[in-house]
Amino acid sequence: MDRTHIPPFYKSLLDIWQTEQAIKFIKETFQTELSGELKLRRITAPLLVSEGTGLNDNLNGTEEPVRFPLKTLDGKQVEVVQSLAKWKRYALWRHHIEPGMGIYTDMNAIRPDEITDNLHSVYVDQWDWEKVILPEERSEKTLRRCVKSIYYAIKRTQFLLSERFPELPPFLPHDIFFIHAEELRQQYPDLNPKERENKIVKQYGAVFVQGIGGPLGDGSIHDGRSPDYDDWSTETGPGLMGLNGDILVYNPVLDAAMELSSMGIRVNPQSLQHQLEQANAIERASLEFHKLLLDNKLPQTMGGGIGQSRLCMLLLRKCHIGEVQSSVWPHSTRRKCTEADVFLF
Repeated sequence: MDRTHIPPFYKSLLDIWQTEQAIKFIKETFQTELSGELKLRRITAPLLVSEGTGLNDNLNGTEEPVRFPLKTLDGKQVEVVQSLAKWKRYALWRHHIEPGMGIYTDMNAIRPDEITDNLHSVYVDQWDWEKVILPEERSEKTLRRCVKSIYYAIKRTQFLLSERFPELPPFLPHDIFFIHAEELRQQYPDLNPKERENKIVKQYGAVFVQGIGGPLGDGSIHDGRSPDYDDWSTETGPGLMGLNGDILVYNPVLDAAMELSSMGIRVNPQSLQHQLEQANAIERASLEFHKLLLDNKLPQTMGGGIGQSRLCMLLLRKCHIGEVQSSVWPHSTRRKCTEADVFLF
């Protein structure tokens, strides 16, 4: 199945070598802005983790990671990471990071079950970040403040890029709009989640959808989330509070919503137990990572991932993620792009 779509009359605003220079500029600039905003230190991250530790990201719970035996471990299986959502929290504990401080890293992952299209690749590159917070900071206020900091880092990167490349003027709105996934469902009850995202993002330009992973009012979920890192927190008191969510922006080239980041305040022992039960995944409680968390040994944290290639694709006005990263694509995708004079790395 080929889901690649080349918009009519699309033409890249930068040539190949300008694109390479701009990618480098965006990556260097944004990680400086992000680390300054959130007080993050850069650390080195793994490509492989041991199977059975619970450190690999299960994503929606159905994707199978790349795994293979290692001779140096007497044939024990290792897995290529799908993301570092849980490894980062473990690293904060090992590095004894104090509250208010955190870490970020270049995360390179392989997701073999991914269906490729304009936005999706089997190769994933993110800035993965995580910071320690106090238990009393587990709140919607803390989450929203952090979302705004990340969005402003994106905005500053966009502005500095436009000074370097005048053919790429800024287009993102001044502020980001917040809405809970249940409120979004009620606003557009006849649409599916992706259609709702397109509607709300076309209206506001930049949106943070909260409460992703937990059940909504009609029993559905907005999108899948592994139960053992983000806190889904659904209804509390008279209102709705979601302690996680996605940063979405309007992509003018594709005329659609584009997810740049998935992030949230992480589970504590109580919410982990509850979410494992909800997801029928209570067997994970016996894994090394989960036992540390349930025993209250790991720090309370918040964190997320920000797509490197996606940010570059957005700011450089590219129509396909393969224009800013080198990966493997179906023959039909390469043919479509060649016919439309779209250069895939």
